[in-house]
Amino acid sequence: MNWKPDASMKEPIFRQIAKHFESLIIEGKLAPGEPLPAERKFAEELGVNRSTVVSAYAELRATGLVQSVQGSGTRVSERMWGVSARKVPNWRQYTLEASFRPTLPLISKLRSASTDPTKINLARGELSEDLLPRREVQELLHRMNIDDSLGYSHPQGSLRLRETLCDHLRKANGIYTDPEHILITSGSQQALHLITQCLLAPGDAIGLEGPSYAYSLPLFSSAGLRLFRIPVDDDGLDPISVKELYQKHMIKMVFVNPTYQNPTGTTLSLSRRKQLLEICEELRIPIVEDGAYSEIRLDKSEAPSNALVTLHGNSDLVIYVGSLSKTAAPGLRIGWVIAPSAVIRRMADAKEQMDFGMNTVVQELANLYLRTGWRDHLQRLTRELTKRRNSMLMSLQSNAEELCVWNKPLGGYHIWCRLKHIISDAELLDACIQNGVIVTLGIVYGLSMDSYV
Repeated sequence: MNWKPDASMKEPIFRQIAKHFESLIIEGKLAPGEPLPAERKFAEELGVNRSTVVSAYAELRATGLVQSVQGSGTRVSERMWGVSARKVPNWRQYTLEASFRPTLPLISKLRSASTDPTKINLARGELSEDLLPRREVQELLHRMNIDDSLGYSHPQGSLRLRETLCDHLRKANGIYTDPEHILITSGSQQALHLITQCLLAPGDAIGLEGPSYAYSLPLFSSAGLRLFRIPVDDDGLDPISVKELYQKHMIKMVFVNPTYQNPTGTTLSLSRRKQLLEICEELRIPIVEDGAYSEIRLDKSEAPSNALVTLHGNSDLVIYVGSLSKTAAPGLRIGWVIAPSAVIRRMADAKEQMDFGMNTVVQELANLYLRTGWRDHLQRLTRELTKRRNSMLMSLQSNAEELCVWNKPLGGYHIWCRLKHIISDAELLDACIQNGVIVTLGIVYGLSMDSYV
């Protein structure tokens, strides 16, 4: 190592050492699990007392960037959410840089490999080209009347589309609402972004399922939020953990994908849904419910438990987020939020400041699609996805039974595999890429090597 601390600086040597390693971790040059130099040897290399290095490593441990295990030395932390902020006053910078940057090199490599057409891409969680409703959309474009579709949209989105959504959500999900409680967004990711920007503040703690796709979204980090994991098993998240997180960290919001969860494919049981609602009502914690996959039922399975937003008499407790990205086409960029009027007004105001409202032509296209072609397309889609799921399960059974275990999802897009043997995320990704297959790693969903079978 060529780096040396600068004795002429006013900043203490131990703090220079801590900042040096912090930079290496943030930039991904030291990956999760990688060891730091042994204290005594490193002190000799730098020409400082061992106590100076000990103090530097202690500072890094206090921020959660490293962890020390007797007999194994000091290593970069495998899991980086919910780390202490005692040493860093700027929460926005802290959560953006310290919590998630170490996974970025892997994500960057994954995305780069995804552009290679010779690779089998199982990582994107996106419909293949042949499953998109091209013909239906082309016909609707010819039928559209755009006489009043080229001006700025209403801040909450097209009234026609919001009225159509009320009818659609009632029939498809049993959700009863009205246009005044709906905001049209550019996909569900913008909906989540608006929630974080309008309802939360830097430094706020939130609860997320672990694993959860939400850990891969930079919008939570850029909002300066502290992320805490809610354990997930075959019946979904553990509601009791929500109360424990509140008592320990004062979480201010719970984000949950209760039906055909991404990435595990699990569905939160009815009893746990009710328990979660009771706990959050008692603690006055709002719930953000992501219903992206709730309509994609495979094997003609029965409808899952009712949406959280329909199970609770207090409609102000749950914010519901949905979109057409999973059941139609992600390129339409149509999502929506159902929330109390005050929340909708606040988010609509922020959205208007961002982009002056949604694309009016696309909103009208979505309105016609939901009224005329959505249900037939969904039926074709679920039939085809059922075949592809079954084919993937057969392939796993034939080729990977000794390596991992997996679930059989009843809906959604995802099969969650858990390895029987420990392997680093970098090694696993490299091995997959070399063999022509791209998968999303557990670390992207907020897990580390303690999550093996």
